[in-house]
Amino acid sequence: MAEQEFSRRRRRLMEAMGEHAVAVVPAAVEVTRSRDTEYPFRQDSDFHYLTGFPEPDALLVLLPGRAEGETVLFCRPRDPAMEQWTGRRLGPEGARADYDVDQAWNLAELDERMPELLEGRQSLYSALGRRPAFDQRLLQWVQALRQRARSGARAPSRFFDLEQPLHEMRLFKSEGELDLMREAAHISARAHRRAMQVCRPGLFEYQLEAEIQHEFAMAGARHPAYASIVGGGANGCILHYVDNDSPLREGELVLIDAGCEYRGYAADITRTFPVNGRFSHPQQALYEVVLAAQQAALEVTRPGHHWNEAHDATVQVITQGLVDLGLLEGEVNELVEREAYRPFYMHRAGHWLGLDVHDVGDYQVDGQWRPLAPGMVMTVEPGIYVAPELEQVDEAWRGIGIRIEDNVVITPEGHEVLTDGVPKDIDEIEQLMQGRA
Repeated sequence: MAEQEFSRRRRRLMEAMGEHAVAVVPAAVEVTRSRDTEYPFRQDSDFHYLTGFPEPDALLVLLPGRAEGETVLFCRPRDPAMEQWTGRRLGPEGARADYDVDQAWNLAELDERMPELLEGRQSLYSALGRRPAFDQRLLQWVQALRQRARSGARAPSRFFDLEQPLHEMRLFKSEGELDLMREAAHISARAHRRAMQVCRPGLFEYQLEAEIQHEFAMAGARHPAYASIVGGGANGCILHYVDNDSPLREGELVLIDAGCEYRGYAADITRTFPVNGRFSHPQQALYEVVLAAQQAALEVTRPGHHWNEAHDATVQVITQGLVDLGLLEGEVNELVEREAYRPFYMHRAGHWLGLDVHDVGDYQVDGQWRPLAPGMVMTVEPGIYVAPELEQVDEAWRGIGIRIEDNVVITPEGHEVLTDGVPKDIDEIEQLMQGRA
């Protein structure tokens, strides 16, 4: 993504803050995995959104109206000895040259320079509460200024949550962001197709996970956006199942919820298909209900409808389907009213999607469900889960877990399904698995 887009985002945020404000945004830190090894570094999403800067232990300071420069970045200095072991660093000089910041300083100067930068600013914007250790350090800088009040120093007196204006910006994706999300969706769709094509009884869940991860990495998306779920049989009824260590058995379904992260942006796809390539009658019956529920949700996923209408549509269709199949008894509207469907469908129909797989943005505004608008990206993912423990239903249904999930961007005319590259109709799935597609 071009540096000009990061600069535009910073300008928009500073306009929302006002001239006498300051915003402080820390980068992510490296996290120890065990002893002296770290987890793969992943940049903080807010920091990435505003800078694109890829290194840990950095700090962005935004100072609207400051004559010496409105954008200041603190980062690690160049260190040839450390770089020999852990990789190249940009240093302040590289940050200024490559990331369009007005000033970049050595991280070691932070305690000396921050009170100077905060001085005279009336309002301070920060994501207070997310990182207690950083909050304490920030308050120490403010306190250092307050102690100089008799000499004329002025510390910020008003504190605001940075996440409110920043996350509202992140909710609406630019064309550059949508291009990255389309690529993440295409890579992830290919991975799901690959899993369908290689699946057979006797494989283990982790082997399908490996096929998916291989497709991600070969396309330049080295990491999944979240821990991949590969649940065979009754494991598909566990919503966040990640053990992925059971064998895939003849006659069972496998539910795969997996998406890659591409240049910071997440995809999130779920498909459910038969291990042997053929749906049984109970599996097909439940699958068709879930597919119809998703289609009903997509019909109201467009401008002019609000966030919760998609979920309401899935509830209506799934409840009717459970009644038709004999898993629930009663009048549909009454069953919906008392949430009788919840033992089978216990989650909502979707979430925002972007730099985070469960992305930021309010779902309600002033106590009302949010209207959908162009640029929002969301998932649509109804499901039915008949756990083995549900003894009130016939045994033929038990142990079947089904979810169908796509990524959808709201457009002025309606919506675009980003993840339509992987089949979800029963005939298309069976043909792909049997080598005819």
